Order: sequence, then structure tokens, then C-alpha cells
Amino acid sequence: MDFLDQAVIARLSRLQLAARVPMLGSVTGLHRSATRGASVEFAEYRKYAPGDDLKFLDWRVFARTDKYFIREFEADTNLRCYLVVDTSASMKYTSQPDGGTRFDYARRLAGTLAHLLVHQGDAVGLTAFSAKSVDLPPRHTASHLRQLYKLLADAKPSGEANIVQTLHDFAERVRGRALVVIISDLFADPGELLDAMKHLRFYKHDLAVFHLLDRQEYDFDFTRPVRFVDMETGSDLITDPTVVREAYREAVDNYLATLKHGCAQHRVDYRMTYLDESFEGVLTQFMLARIRQSKKGGR
Repeated sequence: MDFLDQAVIARLSRLQLAARVPMLGSVTGLHRSATRGASVEFAEYRKYAPGDDLKFLDWRVFARTDKYFIREFEADTNLRCYLVVDTSASMKYTSQPDGGTRFDYARRLAGTLAHLLVHQGDAVGLTAFSAKSVDLPPRHTASHLRQLYKLLADAKPSGEANIVQTLHDFAERVRGRALVVIISDLFADPGELLDAMKHLRFYKHDLAVFHLLDRQEYDFDFTRPVRFVDMETGSDLITDPTVVREAYREAVDNYLATLKHGCAQHRVDYRMTYLDESFEGVLTQFMLARIRQSKKGGR
């Protein structure tokens, strides 16, 4: 697959992709569980109740307090991750004639994350959305990974996307804590987007967002009248950039500030990413930050 760089994968595989919050899984794995178990990491005490396994009684505490307490431990679990990838027509955009598109970047991020997750024993699924969604439930087998690669390879950005409705539907459909990674240009009203993210967080999902921007979309460094075309609807507008540049940048800054503030408020791992950034560097920073946060007990 041309969107996979084995050298980058080999370097990133030295890191663990960690969940920031306890997860619910079906097999023993790398991540803290939302349930209690009998692993080696002590969690807390609770009072003894009839029927509790006596082997977990702490006799030293009993000797000091004359009361019965049970030692509880953190159970380790595997992670379920859902990659939610925008495949709408606007993902075809790039300002560089010989540069990769927004979707090329999204596919590299998604493919690399999927590889790393499966090879650390976690389950990964894919939702590719535009006017319609294609869903692949999470699994952790090599054959499943090949199927996910094929879906990414065959995907062709087209049509309009309603990311807000997609995320609301996803929140209602997928229950049980999971890592949800959204990769999109986030072309939607920021208030509505944040409501959809809040919906996902309500169900205790660990939510990460890669917001893909072409540098020119922010800099708006056009020097002559330009015809702008909406890649999803086909509507167009001819304007002189020098006339609208100040208002445009103010609108973009307000949009980004609203997103960043809202994501911080709702504990969403938001990452604004320019297409000219090294995707290896972006993923390295993402994974290192998550390792630090997981050691602190998540959010």
C-alpha cells in the first residue's frame, strides 16, 4: 500500500499507543480497565462483603483496624479503536500541484495507526464517511488489517459530508468505551461540531481529533482575484483576496479558537495538523503525549 511507510512504522512501533482513560475490553492487554480485576497493580481498598474471595483480604489492615478490607487491583484490557475518516470531496484539496491531498495525509495517518494498534494486540475499526458511511467493525487479526487497508486504498473522496450527524449517529451506535480518532477537515459549524463531540464524550469515549488544514487555507496568501469553488457543492465565488483577507483571517482565527477551547473544555485530544507537517512527527507527538497522560491516570 503506497500510504504505508514501513520505515516509519518500524520507528513508531517502539512506542505504545495508549488510552488516556480506562477502557473496556475482552482480553488482557496493555490498557487500564474500567472494571476491577486481579492484576499486579494495586488500586484501592473496599470493605469486605459476604461472598468476597477471602484470598484478597488484607490481614495487615485487619491487624491495625480490626476491620475487614478487600484489596482491589486494576485489570488490564485491550483497546478498541475506531478510525473515523472523512472521505468527502473537500478531502481532495491541496494547494501544491505536486503535493499530496488532504485525503492522502488522512490515509497515511489512519493506515499507520491501524497497523500499530493491531500489532500491539488491540482491535481497530474504520468508519469512512461522506454522503454515505462505510463501517468496518474493530478486530485485531492480520486478515482484518488487510481488509482495512483495502478499504482505505479503494476510498475515493467524493460528495458532501455531514460530520455532525455522522458523529451523533456514531455515538448512539457504538457503546462501551473506545478510543475514537477523527481525521477530517472539520468543515462544519464549530458549535454543532462541539455538541457532537460532547455526545461522544458522554459515553466515556476517549476522543482524538486530527484537524487537517492546508497551509494556504490559513495564510490566504492569494495576490490576485481568484475563483473559489466549493468542492462538495460546486458553488463558486470570484473575489479579490486583498479585499477580504483581513475578515477571512479573523473568521478563521475565531473558528479555530472556538474549536480549541471547546475541545479542551470537553477533554477532547485536538490536534490541528498542516499538510506540510511530517506525519511521522505528528504521530510521534500524539503517542508520546498519550503515554504521559495514561501514566497520570487519564482525564
